[in-house]
Amino acid sequence: MRKEIFILFYFIGFFFFSIILKAQDDYKFEIGGMAGTSFYMGDANKTKLYQNPGVSAGMIFRYNVDLRWSIKNNFVLGRVSGDTGNSGNKFPFDEQASFSRMFYELGSQIEFNFFNYSDKFGYLGAKRLSPYLFTGVGITFASGEKKFLDMNVPIGIGLKYKIKDRLNLGFEFSFRKLFSDSFDVTKRNAKFDLDSPYNIKGNFLKNNDWYSLTMISVTWDFGARVCPCLNLD
Repeated sequence: MRKEIFILFYFIGFFFFSIILKAQDDYKFEIGGMAGTSFYMGDANKTKLYQNPGVSAGMIFRYNVDLRWSIKNNFVLGRVSGDTGNSGNKFPFDEQASFSRMFYELGSQIEFNFFNYSDKFGYLGAKRLSPYLFTGVGITFASGEKKFLDMNVPIGIGLKYKIKDRLNLGFEFSFRKLFSDSFDVTKRNAKFDLDSPYNIKGNFLKNNDWYSLTMISVTWDFGARVCPCLNLD
């Protein structure tokens, strides 16, 4: 008899526990937009952050694997520019160059939250606010008389805040490493350009261009998932 009572209470408890979890559903996906600023670093700007900043904007789609890990896909467009007159560098024969161009990025990143990120599940130590790190891979295309197409590797940090159920506010800063030195070259057959201006070819790690994004995002959660503590969909 005791065994039957124990089994009965077990199933009753499991039933109510499932109801509680379902009432506090986590969400698998986020979608939203972001906007901010972009700037370039390369031969026309070696060290200065936010020199000649441009406007950037984009869209985000994020898959939340669990409360710590996410996979984010993004499309970003923005503007970058540079001028060797403000770079502090000396070039052969005192040559000078400047550029301005639009760029378009399609990429994927993996994100790691420092804390379990949610406005629910206090028993898991979940928090509404969490810093995070991310990296990944992407493709960058840029406009101009001389078009640009190259792979990029983003490296960045961010901060997420759960405003309320389903609504998230984010801030992130990142560098995008490129693997060529011609992001700052927009014209064909110019007398002087910034693709190896010292006639020293770059390699995988050296003498390549970068650009940076500082973005604020707003996203909306959807796609309910039950019991994120067990990583079950």
